Amino acid sequence: MKATSIVEFVRDTYKTDEFIPLHAPRFGGNEKAYVMETIESTFVSSVGKFVDDFERKIEAYTGTAKAVATVNGTAALHAALYMADVQRDDLVITQALTFVATCNALYHMGAEPIFVDVSPVSLGLCPKAMDAFLEENAEVTDVGCIHKKTGRRIKAVVPMHTFGHPVELDELVAVCLKWNITLVEDAAESLGSFYKGKHTGTVGEFGAVSFNGNKIITTGGGGMVLCKTKERGARAKHVTTTAKVPHPYEFFHDEPGFNYRMPNLNAALGCAQMEVIEQYLKQKRLLAESYKDFFNGTDFKFVTEPEYAQSNYWLNAIICPDKESRKDVLAVTNGAGVMARPVWQLMHRLPMYSNSIRGTLTNSEYLEAHLLNLPSSPNL
Repeated sequence: MKATSIVEFVRDTYKTDEFIPLHAPRFGGNEKAYVMETIESTFVSSVGKFVDDFERKIEAYTGTAKAVATVNGTAALHAALYMADVQRDDLVITQALTFVATCNALYHMGAEPIFVDVSPVSLGLCPKAMDAFLEENAEVTDVGCIHKKTGRRIKAVVPMHTFGHPVELDELVAVCLKWNITLVEDAAESLGSFYKGKHTGTVGEFGAVSFNGNKIITTGGGGMVLCKTKERGARAKHVTTTAKVPHPYEFFHDEPGFNYRMPNLNAALGCAQMEVIEQYLKQKRLLAESYKDFFNGTDFKFVTEPEYAQSNYWLNAIICPDKESRKDVLAVTNGAGVMARPVWQLMHRLPMYSNSIRGTLTNSEYLEAHLLNLPSSPNL
């Protein structure tokens, strides 16, 4: 297949000769009306009705007990790790094939990542690889799961639902129970994705969602902590609001909290976007089906949702037959104004995580060299 034919297909699909971004936001509903309402009310910061409304909408949609709005997805993951009692010098298992924010949240907790390979089924953290790494390198003691070589606690695991495709959660939960490790889901890319009928981010003890400008729905910048119980949600809301004890006028803070609350302006966008999320998801599935049909029978493999899941197909991805063909597609598409991009560099290749503990990363390295993303906006 020629790279030029991919350009022609994308342009024909989107029916435009203009620049086609990877994933652009859409605003065709009540966004302007709701934002203007916040301005007229003067409640534009973290206090206002849209913040509460947005949290309730996410709770209803995902089935989580309590959702807590934050300024962005990284802040949501940081707060989730704090709630999961990840502490300085702890080790946390995650995948090297992820966006850097996953590891940055760990770094700012004072924790360090352990990189484990991804699954060819989900492109997310592989439960078999995780269990094999732990069998070789860890032991369960009275104080938790301990990394034998360093003596440090392995407190949590953070799988990331890559491009919106849910990881093998049942198997990961089983490994976590076996090794006494807390599961925290990085669901930044997977709003609208379901694992065996359960929304991503709700299976682990905590989940983190992102509403960045390139996500399924956007609040400009924003995130959400998904909590399994209302009690945990109440504490998450407390610590993300500078841990201020409620009082009519006194300022008393009972722990070193975060100033992470989402502004009402952003939440207004989110409320309007949630009104049309099902429409966006339908359009994205139609687009994914079109890509799947187009690449069927070629040397390029289109990445589809696992059999156990319903994916939001946040970013459509293909696996190229070799490095040269990927290089050619990237050059031709971007040169023609059709945005395509390679997958992220693996985290251990970045200077700040180059010395992190890691297992064998065969699948991760193959995907790093062969995978690329194609335009995925839901504006067909």
